[in-house]
Amino acid sequence: MNQQNKTGIVYIVSTPIGNLNDITFRAIEILKSVPLIAAEDTRKTKILLNRYKISTPLISYYEHNHFSRIDRIIAHLQDGRDIAVVTDAGTPGVSDPAYKLIREAIDIDAKVESIPGASAVLAALISSGLPTDRFIFEGFLPPKKGRKKRLLALEQETATIIFFENPKRIKRTLTDILEYVGNRPAVVCRELTKVYEEIIRGTVDELLAYFSKHEVRGECVILIGKDDKNVHFK
Repeated sequence: MNQQNKTGIVYIVSTPIGNLNDITFRAIEILKSVPLIAAEDTRKTKILLNRYKISTPLISYYEHNHFSRIDRIIAHLQDGRDIAVVTDAGTPGVSDPAYKLIREAIDIDAKVESIPGASAVLAALISSGLPTDRFIFEGFLPPKKGRKKRLLALEQETATIIFFENPKRIKRTLTDILEYVGNRPAVVCRELTKVYEEIIRGTVDELLAYFSKHEVRGECVILIGKDDKNVHFK
């Protein structure tokens, strides 16, 4: 428990994106020591906790219940008790509602402490072979409204562009990228750190052709390189 401040500490704890061994000693210590863990999916987090014999109580905190949960978590912090926040995989606050809780915690002067670890964004970027000096993370594209506008805004972007995508939409997203952003060097990373990890490199049209013939399973990271004829894969 936090002994120095009147409010508890919010620990933003990164967890494995696939391989359960990819967790830090510090993350395990925090998850064991806090009185409560707020998890995106308590069932998935329970698998990780069982692996490391962690018996800390869990509550759910996800996109569709964050409004009702925030008040409870803030009351928990104001009572002087710490909490750990985890997502299903990777770093909380990246394309999930954890940032809303973080803002509320800051408003009550609670300390927010990051426990760094696995990140699908960085894992994909460093293994892609695309330039890493500048990159822009776009998260998930809107499924309908605003999708074309978002992509058109990236047409002149020279940094490596990174998207999250689910397997059911991968072909549609690559088709839209080809139309609105262009036929650039591209990489799709699938099932990172897991047994069936796959990294496919080429141009956008080559990846589209590949996935038109192969079933896609598991969450994907799409990376798009700059529009440069000198940047290509053999």
